[in-house]
Amino acid sequence: MINAVHAVIYTKQADAVRAFFRDVLSLHSVDAGNGWLIFALPPAELGIHPTNSVLEHGRHLLYLMCDNIEATVEELKSKGVEFTQPIKDAGFGLLTAMKMPDGGELYLYEPKHASPLK
Repeated sequence: MINAVHAVIYTKQADAVRAFFRDVLSLHSVDAGNGWLIFALPPAELGIHPTNSVLEHGRHLLYLMCDNIEATVEELKSKGVEFTQPIKDAGFGLLTAMKMPDGGELYLYEPKHASPLK
């Protein structure tokens, strides 16, 4: 039976992005060999969204969740994180995005929807 999820982020700057997850986001990791870090993630939930878009079909997104987006944004800003979008109400929750070292965006949101995690 399925007992976990292994998510993957592809980047041309793996060392910088790994350092961001380790040092800035403070996620615990193990070295699987030769500096290849595998990170523990917080508990997760999965939403299955319908789409008619050719660009969205088959695409997967990673969102980090928090209980208080304003406090989390301030904490991450104090660690030098740059946010690429202001906090906005997206209906399902309060949403923003941060810049990763490779220039990619990583979404952060405070959910307003019911969660199976609580």
